[in-house]
Amino acid sequence: MNFSRFFVDRPIFAAVIAIFITLIGAFAYPQLPLAQYPDIAPPTISISAAYPGASSETMAETVAATLEQEINGVENMLYIQSSSTQGQAQITVTFEPGTDLDAAQVLVQNRVALAEPRLPEQVRQIGVQVNKQETGFLMIVALTSTDPAIDIDYVGNYANSNLRDRLLRLQGVGGVQIFGGGFYSMRVWIDPDKAAARNLTASEIVAALQRQNVQVAGGSVGAPPYGKGNPAFELPVDVQGRLVTPEEFSNVVIKTDTQNGAITRLRDVARVELGSQDYGVRGVFNGQPGVGMAVIQQPGANALDAAQLVLDEIEAASAEFPPGLEYQIPFNPTEYVQASVTAVQETLIEAVVLVMLVVMVFLQTWRAAIIPIIAIPVSLVGTFAVQLALGFSINSLSLFALVLAVGIVVDDAIVVVEAIEKHMREGLSPREAAHRTMDEVSGALIAIGLVLVAVFIPTAFVPGIPGIFYRQFAVTIASATVFSLLTSLTLSPALAALLLKPHREGHHEEPKNPILRFGRRAADKFNAGFDKLSDRYGRTTSSLVRKTGLMLVIYAVLLALTGWRLTDTPTGFIPDQDQGVLIGVVQLPPGASLDRTSEVLARAQQVVSGMDGVASIATFAGLDGASFSQSSNAGTMFIRLDDWEERGSELSAAALSGQLSGAMAAALPEANAFVIAPPAVPGLGTGNGFTMMIQAAGGQSYHELEQATGAMMGAAAQDKQVQQVFSLFNTGSPRIFADVDRDKAQILGVDPSQVYAALGTYLASTYVNDFNFLGRTFRVTAQAEPSARSRLEDVGRLQVRSTSGEMVPLSSLATFRDDSGPARVVRYNLFPAVELQGQAAPGVSSGQALTVMEDMAATTLPSGFAYEWTGLAYQEKAAGSGAVLIFLLAVVFVFLVLAAQYESLPLPLAVILIVPMCLLAAMIGVNLRGMDNNILTQVGLVVLIALAAKNAILIVEFAKQGEEEEGMNTFDAAVHAARSRLRPILMTSFAFIFGVIPLAIASGPGQEMRQALGTAVTFGMLGVTVFGLIFTPVFYVVCRHLGDRAKAWAKRRGDGKGGETPAEAQ
Repeated sequence: MNFSRFFVDRPIFAAVIAIFITLIGAFAYPQLPLAQYPDIAPPTISISAAYPGASSETMAETVAATLEQEINGVENMLYIQSSSTQGQAQITVTFEPGTDLDAAQVLVQNRVALAEPRLPEQVRQIGVQVNKQETGFLMIVALTSTDPAIDIDYVGNYANSNLRDRLLRLQGVGGVQIFGGGFYSMRVWIDPDKAAARNLTASEIVAALQRQNVQVAGGSVGAPPYGKGNPAFELPVDVQGRLVTPEEFSNVVIKTDTQNGAITRLRDVARVELGSQDYGVRGVFNGQPGVGMAVIQQPGANALDAAQLVLDEIEAASAEFPPGLEYQIPFNPTEYVQASVTAVQETLIEAVVLVMLVVMVFLQTWRAAIIPIIAIPVSLVGTFAVQLALGFSINSLSLFALVLAVGIVVDDAIVVVEAIEKHMREGLSPREAAHRTMDEVSGALIAIGLVLVAVFIPTAFVPGIPGIFYRQFAVTIASATVFSLLTSLTLSPALAALLLKPHREGHHEEPKNPILRFGRRAADKFNAGFDKLSDRYGRTTSSLVRKTGLMLVIYAVLLALTGWRLTDTPTGFIPDQDQGVLIGVVQLPPGASLDRTSEVLARAQQVVSGMDGVASIATFAGLDGASFSQSSNAGTMFIRLDDWEERGSELSAAALSGQLSGAMAAALPEANAFVIAPPAVPGLGTGNGFTMMIQAAGGQSYHELEQATGAMMGAAAQDKQVQQVFSLFNTGSPRIFADVDRDKAQILGVDPSQVYAALGTYLASTYVNDFNFLGRTFRVTAQAEPSARSRLEDVGRLQVRSTSGEMVPLSSLATFRDDSGPARVVRYNLFPAVELQGQAAPGVSSGQALTVMEDMAATTLPSGFAYEWTGLAYQEKAAGSGAVLIFLLAVVFVFLVLAAQYESLPLPLAVILIVPMCLLAAMIGVNLRGMDNNILTQVGLVVLIALAAKNAILIVEFAKQGEEEEGMNTFDAAVHAARSRLRPILMTSFAFIFGVIPLAIASGPGQEMRQALGTAVTFGMLGVTVFGLIFTPVFYVVCRHLGDRAKAWAKRRGDGKGGETPAEAQ
């Protein structure tokens, strides 16, 4: 072709193009962000509301449900879930991947504003927050003190006041939650007996505080317009409005006696102190009490960049810490991300080295080998420019694609060099050989390039997470392929003409260097052996192409085997991974106090810390590890494991999870304790495995919902295909039910609202207003003294005032009895629901586990109950059988490209028919290694479709040239093409196989994903090579005969008007 001839004669021009591509890619590389995955987690909006003292049911029914009803159906919403605990409600709205989160936040905020008028007054007073943040933690920063003078309240407030705001300003940080400490609060601890003795109610005390602790605008003296006499100055009037110190609050006058002038101050009926806003969680880090700051990633942000900014900011802030205050990082999942990406980068280097060795073995001279080796950096580095232009990142998936591309990009250059060497052995000069070679192979190279690109076109239309996975591979490999094709058409023939030396007749001079002499002899033996192999392969092929009937029968059997293995191989989604961290969940019986939970959690920490493979532990008493909500009877452990190099397979995360769960269960008989792994994809759930939402769709009670969930857990316990199926939902959390007799209250002259106000203030706490301290604004909170609300009988002694002025105990107006209910209420898509979490048993794929649970739900759940999947399981079910459609479309696109290339309909079938063989070989490899057919396996299968077509094209293109240009018959052309193309096919195939072997045998962080992809592609490529060499010549003969019959049929129809069409002539 004139195009390649131009560059053969102008090597500097060709080199300039290659250098330009490399430089653009090199400039783009430092600007590409680093990440574990592309942005695959669905974006989320979080809505939080507080109603101090309200039960979980009250929060769910009066706050969460009200907000959900307005938010539901917002544009691009996938599902909505809420979690309500005592005094707190958290709603998470999950959107379609790719949704503009800023626009989504505005839409959600608008709908929240519509719901706010229907929310309780105190909820509106505290405020409803709408934030962009993911569900998991980016990292946890722990603050501890070695100075006894620095208490937890101080540490918690220091974290809130000095660190939290600094972190929130960082790019990529969506939120910061403080566990184990909190904001300062002016705590007003009311003594109900003293208040009653002075004829005061809780509402009156709160009202007095609200009246006197106010911010006042004092105005100014001498402001215009002026009266008589012009003042010389204008002076602002400053009024002490808000109080500051506990002493000032204690001196607030809350009652005066008009008869004797007696004054009752707040200190007479209450104790005032500067305390904490929240006492619900206690943090311990490696045995030392402290405060944890859980940093939450902003959806769509780069985790590694955000984590590094947090670490840098904390390190900078630590220079200003008070003496004795220290920080540590007990939980940082981004360490795994960095380690796994680094491991893939090392795999990429290994692949390049192995491919270079294969090229050297086959080409045997540095002059010939350097040409395809140069194609590697040009093609791979140029890809970075495309990734930057499309907004991609350097992540595990794009690096996987580059590893696969290493073996692909050398193929074209190998074909060029091998063909030039062949013509030079026939006596042509390097330049003449380059010209003739490009005339012969340019069509095949272009066809291969178009096929490789066409295979990935259908992936652009795949929705959801699978589509993001496919597109990372598609863009990376397609870009590398295009650059490789351009290099093979320009630089490779130009370098070959420039570097290769003409072959001389006769015996080659023996090298004097012993190493070179050994290499020459080894090469001679390799070539002699390869020539024998070529002769034997030629004879075998010559026999097989004349037995097409038998070969088609064998092919049909192999097709049946392919279908069997594809349908019988377990399906999965994203492989479980050893991320170097585990999450421990400890749950005591419902109603257990925080002190009791702290004691059990301390024992659990001792058990875990004594296990091999555990590096450090952070514990939070009062934090539910399965949902990350507050609960006094729950505890969470963040367990950091030793580095991957220090742990063998017996201490993998999966193995340690089982060992730790067993050890804790034996040591903590009074608690339900187990260990789970973090989710495979950050932002999709709180733990690994699946989450099924059991819904009370028919209006059933929470007790009935608990029974239905228990039935599911019981059935799951009997099924060996799933394990650790659990739910922490429990309606047995102890509580006290206050049954107010409204009629009796009216008779005694007590407004029922006074009863509710007394209960709310004394027992739940009441947000009074704010005060200023240390340049910030904090809450004033009123509540009864702890000693006045520790027993059931204490509630009955609380008093309210009747219309006659007498104090009436609540025991005269209400009855109090022991009751129970759920400590946490979950709603999913507007229905009360329960999270049923679990994992697939060893050897069982996630797809099988989901099917088992669905079948179980169909037979176990009573009428009126429903279920839905959420998190990672939702995405896996949404992906469905999309892979089958992708494979079919990829094959169709390859057929269309080849049909256009060859101007023939039968001939592309000679290429297409080999595709199922790569699927069979890949599935056999997956089965032998006990893996499942997950999304990475499926991506590998799409790549294999292109590679299978590539090898077949080399034979078909040369056989077609043999028939049309050299006058060979179909059989001879097929045999000649197969034999002459054997060396480049084996060379390119082995280059690719050796390039992906490091993936298949990977170890260390991220090995699960690398092995899944590497196994499928390695075995698949072996199958492509073996089956392709056997069947492609046969398919060529069959398709040529089909074409001839089609032409004969067209002639018999007697269409003599326009003669043969080009397609018929083929």
